[in-house]
Amino acid sequence: MEKLLQLKEWISESENIVFFGGAGVSTESGIPDFRSVDGLYNQKYKYPPETILSRTFFCNNLAEFYEFYRDKLLYLDAKPNKAHYALAKLEEMGKLKAVVTQNIDGLHYAAGSKTVYELHGSVHRNYCLRCGKSHTAEYIKSVDGPPPCLECGGLVKPDVVLYEEGLNSDIVNGAIKAISEADMLIIGGTSLSVYPASSYIDFYSGNKLVLINKTPTEKDSKADLLIHGSICEALGVVDEL
Repeated sequence: MEKLLQLKEWISESENIVFFGGAGVSTESGIPDFRSVDGLYNQKYKYPPETILSRTFFCNNLAEFYEFYRDKLLYLDAKPNKAHYALAKLEEMGKLKAVVTQNIDGLHYAAGSKTVYELHGSVHRNYCLRCGKSHTAEYIKSVDGPPPCLECGGLVKPDVVLYEEGLNSDIVNGAIKAISEADMLIIGGTSLSVYPASSYIDFYSGNKLVLINKTPTEKDSKADLLIHGSICEALGVVDEL
């Protein structure tokens, strides 16, 4: 309780907050973190998720890539949770300047957040590799096998960053700038084990680094306020502002 009171106090007095989040933000919306349950997936798939979600695998095993992608990454019925809505409220209040997320589910936008740096892309953006026509996630979900472009018949690829692919430099630069200018950085729902994304928090130079995660991370010792628990519960303090 004392730590939540501290979190509330810091949020109250801060005017340039940035939130950096990962899979743990969306698990409370029913979207599983595949890294923690590799064993389950390996019962159905011949390869680990990191292999399937690589550029090499995408190029060489289209059918199996899209089967896994639809089965494990397209949770189109998922709704934003209390954490998503709390961050959107902080932005509306003028306190939160940006959300930097490793998630691809689009739930921050769905909750009403406006400034969101999606480091790893979004399942809601899908483009034909031949003509560039945009397609919805619902279309990708509805077809079998590699999805053909409705315009030219080419292959439609989700705008998500696969292993072996580089991050979008404009998004990365925007995220780093926001973090470097923040007077408070809240990190939530991430093990901080995915690089290079997790290294961006090192650009924060303030004295209100809050780390909220259910399990310990390698950055715990750097936190000015460490909360081991639910991100939804912790950000519940926003309702009291």
